[in-house]
Amino acid sequence: MYHKPITLALKFWIVFLLPTMGACMETTCPAGDPIIRPLKVNGHPLTAEVAATVAERACGLSLRDSMPVNHGMLFVYRDARGLVFWMKDTFIPLSIAYLDSDHRILALHEMDPGQPERRYGSKHPARYALEVHQGWFRSNGVEVGDLVEFELPANLKVD
Repeated sequence: MYHKPITLALKFWIVFLLPTMGACMETTCPAGDPIIRPLKVNGHPLTAEVAATVAERACGLSLRDSMPVNHGMLFVYRDARGLVFWMKDTFIPLSIAYLDSDHRILALHEMDPGQPERRYGSKHPARYALEVHQGWFRSNGVEVGDLVEFELPANLKVD
C-alpha cells in the first residue's frame, strides 16, 4: 500500500498548532484588562472587565459558563460607530446597552444564547457597549437616556 508522505507544513500543524487549538477551545477567552470598580449605572454599582482591543472585543464573554453577580464587560472603541453584537459561542443570557461618547445609553437589548446568529445592533453610532446578566438593567430601573458613570484608565490601549 502506498502512503503519501506528510509535508513539513502538515507535520507542523499536527505537532504544534492542533494541540493548542484544543486547549484554547476548552478555556475561556482572555479576560479584558483592566477591571473597572465601580462602574455605576443609574447609581447601581457594577464591576466591569474592559475589552478595548480587537482581540478582546472579538472574544468578549464567549465560552464562559458563568459570570459573578453585578459583573459585566465594557467594550470600548476609539470612536462612535454603528455596533452589532451577537451571541455566537456565548452561553450566559445577556443584556446589552449601547452608549454614546458621553456615556449615555442609546439602546438596550435582551440577548438570547438560544439564537446565536441573531444580531443586536445600535440604531445610532455608539462608542461603548456594556454587557451584563440578562435582566440586570430592567431590575435596576435602567432606561435609554440614563448615564453610565466610569473612568477609563489613562494608559488603556484601544485599537
